[in-house]
Amino acid sequence: MSDLARFGISIDDRLLKRFDELIAEKGYGNRSEAIRDLIRNALVEEQWARGEEETVGTVTLVYNHHTRDLADKLTEHQHSHHDAIVSALHVHLDAHNCLEVVVVRGPAREVKRLADELIGTKGVIHGKLVTTTTGAGLP
Repeated sequence: MSDLARFGISIDDRLLKRFDELIAEKGYGNRSEAIRDLIRNALVEEQWARGEEETVGTVTLVYNHHTRDLADKLTEHQHSHHDAIVSALHVHLDAHNCLEVVVVRGPAREVKRLADELIGTKGVIHGKLVTTTTGAGLP
């Protein structure tokens, strides 16, 4: 880490106690590590809100592969956005249901639009977009 700055904060004892319990559960070594992660998370969310920054994420889909033409529709969506699709993983959950994880990359607005298209495809049982950053610009 480059130059470190130290600062103090005032915080309610009860809030600090709950924060300490949380960081212990998550395995942080100290409060500084946890606070750095909170700041980075806020910066990533702000980056996503702008919508134009290069971002990455995963779209997780669960669907019944017996649903008529669903697998073909999902594949077609992915092919029509081949520039934003980095990779895809297909897992057979049981005799009927599949899990598909699609890694996406691009401007936040486009990634969100693509995820909405995939998740909104008729027959998808559940879907979720998990977003993050490429790491560029984060200390």
